[in-house]
Amino acid sequence: MANRVAAVVVNGTTQFEFAVAYEVFGIDRSEYSDDWYEFAVVAGEPGPIRLQGGLLVEAPRGLGQLRTADTIIVPAVVDEREDVPEPLLAALRAAHARGARIASICTGAFILAEAGLLDGRRATTHWVDAPDLARRYPAIDVQPDVLYVEDDNIFTSAGAAAGIDLCLHLVRLDLGSDVANSVARRMVVPPHRDGGQAQFVDAPMPRGETDTLGPLLDWALANLDQPLTLDDLARRAAVSTRTLVRRFQSATGTTPLQWLLGQRVRRAQHLLESTDEPVERIAGLAGFGTAANLRQHFTRLVGVPPMAYRRTFRGGTAA
Repeated sequence: MANRVAAVVVNGTTQFEFAVAYEVFGIDRSEYSDDWYEFAVVAGEPGPIRLQGGLLVEAPRGLGQLRTADTIIVPAVVDEREDVPEPLLAALRAAHARGARIASICTGAFILAEAGLLDGRRATTHWVDAPDLARRYPAIDVQPDVLYVEDDNIFTSAGAAAGIDLCLHLVRLDLGSDVANSVARRMVVPPHRDGGQAQFVDAPMPRGETDTLGPLLDWALANLDQPLTLDDLARRAAVSTRTLVRRFQSATGTTPLQWLLGQRVRRAQHLLESTDEPVERIAGLAGFGTAANLRQHFTRLVGVPPMAYRRTFRGGTAA
């Protein structure tokens, strides 16, 4: 049965964040999965709805749609509205109580906060608005330095493009990483960005501001199972280690070895999701050498041990 997704719009909903929800869930991508989503635009208050910038939206569904939605998306709103209609707040509370998954993008978190759904929970929003969220709703554990966070089937994301990361993450949870990656490729965005604290987000392969590092990155990815060193990378690029570090920092914002570690973790994530290989074998294929090294780095960067990650995304039981 298809997952029923409802995107709620109110006066002041921002166009970009609403479009993100539609782009990921609203376009028919049944070629990727027979269980593709059923998408509905829901008016959170009497319409027509005037989005940010003056665009009028005739939302075809009312709040009754939230009684049967499996996933509810609340996009960002301008001015973090304090006059959220009580019927919408009540509908969101009822949806959460019956087990619906609720996700906000950017300042949509303020609507969830006004409904009381974030009290006692971890949540995030755009870093500019995070102090205001914490001040107005002190019962929320606001985490301003992550792309998105989940607590009790409620997902909140940071600003703008972080909503893409969150929506793709939901696809990944529902339909698997291959489908999520296919959607990301269609949208011409990375499948995931590193979210920081204990988030199930893998790091995209960064590309430099120039193409000079491209061949080196491709070579390193093809040889992740080898014990690559900084000297190995510099030798392959035919530059000094100092020059390589400078170019890497300028082009990717990180060091060669930190990038390499991130790619090893990403390789391990893919293998945990898509194979039954034991952790010891995955450690070798990803270049960690030993299972102990894999567990140490994986847990630090992803936030959970490898087997817990596998159970979350695949239900695998291989040891």
